[in-house]
Amino acid sequence: MIHSPRQIPTNVNNALSNPRRKTWKASQALAALTSVLALLQNAALACTGVDMVAADKSVIAGRTMEWALEMEWKIVIIPKGTPLTLDAPPSAGLPAMTVATKYAVAGIGPGVLPVTSLLEGQNSEGLGMSGNFLPGFTQYQTVTPQDKSYVSILNFGTWALGNHATVAELRVALSKIKVWSDPSLPTGPTPPTLHWVFVDRSGAGIIVEYVNGELRIYDNLAHVLTNAPTYDWHLNNLRNYLNLSTVGVTGIQVGTANVTAIGQGGGMFGTPGDYTPPSRFVRAAFLRHHVTPPANAEQAIQAVGHILNTVDIPIGIAQSRDGDHLVSDYTQWVAIKDLTNNRMLVADYNHRLTFVTLDLNSLFAQTQPASIPVADLPYPKAIDATASLAK
Repeated sequence: MIHSPRQIPTNVNNALSNPRRKTWKASQALAALTSVLALLQNAALACTGVDMVAADKSVIAGRTMEWALEMEWKIVIIPKGTPLTLDAPPSAGLPAMTVATKYAVAGIGPGVLPVTSLLEGQNSEGLGMSGNFLPGFTQYQTVTPQDKSYVSILNFGTWALGNHATVAELRVALSKIKVWSDPSLPTGPTPPTLHWVFVDRSGAGIIVEYVNGELRIYDNLAHVLTNAPTYDWHLNNLRNYLNLSTVGVTGIQVGTANVTAIGQGGGMFGTPGDYTPPSRFVRAAFLRHHVTPPANAEQAIQAVGHILNTVDIPIGIAQSRDGDHLVSDYTQWVAIKDLTNNRMLVADYNHRLTFVTLDLNSLFAQTQPASIPVADLPYPKAIDATASLAK
């Protein structure tokens, strides 16, 4: 179940209000990075994002995060006015620049990295972001000595959310900045090959990719993002599934026999059920565009949550071999962003049925940064309803 705010313990926000919470030091993170990412070089990465606008114009965006091994994910609060370093590749010989973020940000990033690098988040103005892996297709831009504006892919998420209020504003800014990655970044053997979905409080959305060293921006027509191949390929692939329908055939006449359907759901016969990115894209897109339209934010949260359930991966199901190691992608956490009301709902693998809610309005008002591991959030236990039936 997804709990409403009144069911969530008040100490969820308290956990993020204390900047003294224990976090990993850079030396610990580097040690973990060496041991963990060495096993992940060839591991598959499966993430799915879905967004939806309710009838009352509430905008909800959710995503799953799949990985093969634990990455020590953490939620971070970055206050308005936080200094952000924008640097260039060492080979470019360009100076680093420091800017102050314009907006407060709440995000999720891998704690094994020695720097804060957001793959998920939202800001105080209602701009939301999810970064999904795009291996085999991503090539970032080349920074030259003549360039004046640049950001590494590790700081891209914080730059985007910390300095832009809307999708339209971000679209313009993307055309004026170079996004780069090279071996000097502390990413380990797994290249940070990513594409991004951004959605704002108006419901506008874009997909951002870097292919062959060039920026590509797509309107988010499907309101879904998975992984490879590129977004335009996924849109074309949807044409292979035009036969899918929410309405099944109830029966047909075969000679003198009336053959009836054995159950509901036959209209979706042929929907791919595996966990590859193309199959998850088709499945999520069909559900997103055919689910009963939600009336408000609460109904949209439920709808997005149910759609994400269809791409949730249990441990042991999506496996691959990396040398002598058998690794399994699994859904390490799910995040649902209420961009209209500044809320974030989070559940990790061990508490998949018990989301917690973060009231971001109070956290955005903080002047000090804060963080907490996703696994350490105070997830509520299932509510005992025995008394409601006891006589």
